[in-house]
Amino acid sequence: MSSPQNKPAEKQTAKTKPVTKAAAKPGAGGPLPKKPSNAPAASAQGGKAPAKGGTARPALVRPAPKAKVRKARLLISKVDPWSVLKMSFLLSVALGIITVVCAVALWTIMDLSGIFDRINELLGQVLGSEADGQGFEVQSLVSLGQVASVATIIAVINVVLLTAISMLIALAYNISSSLVGGIGVTLTDD
Repeated sequence: MSSPQNKPAEKQTAKTKPVTKAAAKPGAGGPLPKKPSNAPAASAQGGKAPAKGGTARPALVRPAPKAKVRKARLLISKVDPWSVLKMSFLLSVALGIITVVCAVALWTIMDLSGIFDRINELLGQVLGSEADGQGFEVQSLVSLGQVASVATIIAVINVVLLTAISMLIALAYNISSSLVGGIGVTLTDD
């Protein structure tokens, strides 16, 4: 007895009837070949199908489908206190420099526009002239050096306070995010 496993030319079907290669050929009782379609072969003519009049027409091209927008949902569950400390220190130093520069610029603009002279005249009229004949001078009370010194002191205090407060806020966020879960953020591609 010969088994179908010993003969490579035969296949075992679901009905356990051996099928030979000759039976699988067209016209021998096997599967039928696919019929050619009625559409003209575009590849044989360089991608152009002939029109009714016999002239070649370009094939229609489909536009590429739009790519899906990718979305990523992230959760900010912890903020590193050391990185918050560094960033808040740098930002508060920048804010301190801006404070000093703005105070000096404001004093200079007020001096050049004559606001101090007008204030001196107004206070001289309200308070009256003194016995020695000299009027009241605002610039003797508020000089450029004093304005710069006060602005620098305020800037240094702001640097220390803003750095400490932002560090405490980062620690409070870490504690609250462990209870609640943090802040959810969704990122998308444009």
